[in-house]
Amino acid sequence: MNTLTANSESAGLFSTLPQTQIDLGIGGMTCASCVTRVEKALKKQAGVSDATVNLATESARVTLTTHDSVESLARIKRAVRDAGYEPRTMEAADEAAGERWLGVPRDLVPVLVGALLSAPLVLPMVGDLFGKHWMLPAWIQFLLATPVQFVLGARFYRAGWHALKAFTGNMELLVSIGTTAGWALSTWLWWRAEPGEMVHLYYEASAVVITLVLLGKWLEARAKRQTTTAIRALHALRPDRAHLLPDGVRRTEPTEVAVDELLPGDVVRVLPGERFAADGTVVQGHTQADESMLTGEAMPVPKDVGDGVTGGSLNGEGAVDVRVRAIGAQSVLSQIIGLVQDAQAGKAPVQRLVDQVAAVFVPVVLVIALATLLGWLWTGAPMEEALLHAVAVLVIACPCALGLATPTAIMAGTGVAAQHGILIKDAQALEIAHKVDTVAFDKTGTLTEGHPRLLVIEAVPGVDETAVLQVAAALQAQSAHPLARAVLEAAASRSIVVAPDAAREVQAVSGRGSQGRLKGALLALGSLRWMHELGAALGPLEERAKVLQAQGATVSVLASQTPGDAAAAATWAPLALLAFGDEPKAGAAEAIAGLRAQGMRLFMVSGDNRGAALAMAARLGLRANKDEVIAEVLPGDKAAVVRRLRAAVVGERLHTVAMVGDGVNDAPALAAADVGMAMSHSQGGSSDVAMHAAGITLMRGDPMMVAAALDISRRTVRKIRQNLFWAFAYNVAGIPLAALGFLSPVVAGAAMALSSVSVVSNALLLKRWKPPQQTRQPRAD
Repeated sequence: MNTLTANSESAGLFSTLPQTQIDLGIGGMTCASCVTRVEKALKKQAGVSDATVNLATESARVTLTTHDSVESLARIKRAVRDAGYEPRTMEAADEAAGERWLGVPRDLVPVLVGALLSAPLVLPMVGDLFGKHWMLPAWIQFLLATPVQFVLGARFYRAGWHALKAFTGNMELLVSIGTTAGWALSTWLWWRAEPGEMVHLYYEASAVVITLVLLGKWLEARAKRQTTTAIRALHALRPDRAHLLPDGVRRTEPTEVAVDELLPGDVVRVLPGERFAADGTVVQGHTQADESMLTGEAMPVPKDVGDGVTGGSLNGEGAVDVRVRAIGAQSVLSQIIGLVQDAQAGKAPVQRLVDQVAAVFVPVVLVIALATLLGWLWTGAPMEEALLHAVAVLVIACPCALGLATPTAIMAGTGVAAQHGILIKDAQALEIAHKVDTVAFDKTGTLTEGHPRLLVIEAVPGVDETAVLQVAAALQAQSAHPLARAVLEAAASRSIVVAPDAAREVQAVSGRGSQGRLKGALLALGSLRWMHELGAALGPLEERAKVLQAQGATVSVLASQTPGDAAAAATWAPLALLAFGDEPKAGAAEAIAGLRAQGMRLFMVSGDNRGAALAMAARLGLRANKDEVIAEVLPGDKAAVVRRLRAAVVGERLHTVAMVGDGVNDAPALAAADVGMAMSHSQGGSSDVAMHAAGITLMRGDPMMVAAALDISRRTVRKIRQNLFWAFAYNVAGIPLAALGFLSPVVAGAAMALSSVSVVSNALLLKRWKPPQQTRQPRAD
């Protein structure tokens, strides 16, 4: 994983300013206070417009508005180091986590050493349970506790000192002050004791607390690494080598090359059981591809000549040759990884509250500890007892849990969602999605297959049907519109061959159709609305069109312009009527029913005439009498429809709207919605424009995934709230108990260590999430 990454291209999609994003690993952060201090240090640097620090990934994402990113990166690293932390790459962090010493993970060694040195100090406590007195001599206790305090605990002193220099506080400061007080008290009692006197010392408290905190940090780090398994699994999909085929010019033999040497246009051979090295198109052979890690689709997808393949997916039983289409950052896998990383690097809006609390948490705890000390002394308690209660307050306070509550849940939620083909762009989309109460669907390609077929051609008397199809195919030869593909497929089925440049001056008229010249005649093929705007007299075709529309067909008219003269203007005359039909996607009706059962308001937005839209709505289970069908909407007006849906008031609040679409013309509507969902499809994914405009990308064209996306959003937000509740409740309950003397420093240290581990473990429960399944009934056609 490249930790230092410049993403100026993606930043440019969302900002008019030239911006560069840099991801930087940061070592040594332990709590929410650390996050706040690093963010403040980064934001003070010249050229930094924004900085977001993530405790769970121990990284920072810095947005720069300067072209000199090399100098800026050096300044950013210096700022991190001056704040008391270690700038590093994520690769270095992963390597450190994997290092072993004598077969033991290196980061576990301090914990084991601390446990070995602390165990004899705990013997008297164990002996008391059996009525035995196993008190070690004071000098042995001193020799055992001092290395734990000042060698294993050195990290706490370093981090605490940097916090003091910055006039802030952190967990290390609390631990270092508390344990030092316990060690110093024990040493003072020993030195003032009479020779031969057996005094009660508290070395075990400071040593055990440090060991328990180290253990807690090790368990926490181990759990945090599990939250990044989704990213690591996606990176693991990239093969290292590819079989590059000869091009007949520079290479005459197949060559095995590194994947990062591939270029667009290269042809590679993919053997059975290998992963596709890059996005491309099959040029020879046929096979099946397992795309489950990218889309969540468990069934292999057939791939024949002309079909697209995605880098990282697993080849089935056939060897195929693939022409490379996209590499590097342009590949689908890289975009998926980028989206997941962006989501995990961002902060949820609720995190702002945590940051505000963290800014004052440590100073408040220090004040409470001082008040505890003075309060116990005022009641007449001995100095030793008062100091131990104050130490317990310092040790039990845990800003770590507060800092981990939100990012760990977001990482686990976005990671498991990505494994099931749901890509969440940022934490804000995740948090808003759980509030959605209205879902608006684009019709074509979202609820329907998006592959309309030409069902009927009705020509006016004297016009040959084959000629109509030939002319229509010539006009649509360069178009990628679904209706255009239907015309071209119908022409091909009748062996009608049309040259790509047969029609001249072809122009697409947004939301209406296309026009061009063929053999000198000006022709137009488009909707009934357009024909009415052109003033074409449809005659008998008008009634026939209404009948077909009532049956659910989308109707277009082919017309030619009759040149005018000095006495009359040019007119348009209809040549033929073309009717197209589409099919609902499998599971679309069940998805609609499932969302309705959750109390959602549902709408279908379509550019089709109202008759066709109503007919399709009836098959999908949408209710025309509830105004759930919004028809005859031009592409540019979809965003206005979404804004109107959002403006509707329910009770004392506005509706929260999710818009689901799949094409370029859906991008404005996706951006206008509270949450945009870009739906992919089998022809190569959703539009890149739609993908960037949407907060959530569904990697399969399955309407059931809409409910799954909303479900994982709700569950993730629930985990965030649970974590924050327990983090706040732990401190609110633990600190008073320690101040009142109900908790010893050892128990307080154990509780503090377990608090952050429990928060991370609770977040990891999201990894068991699976999309909710609904029973699909056979569709009645």
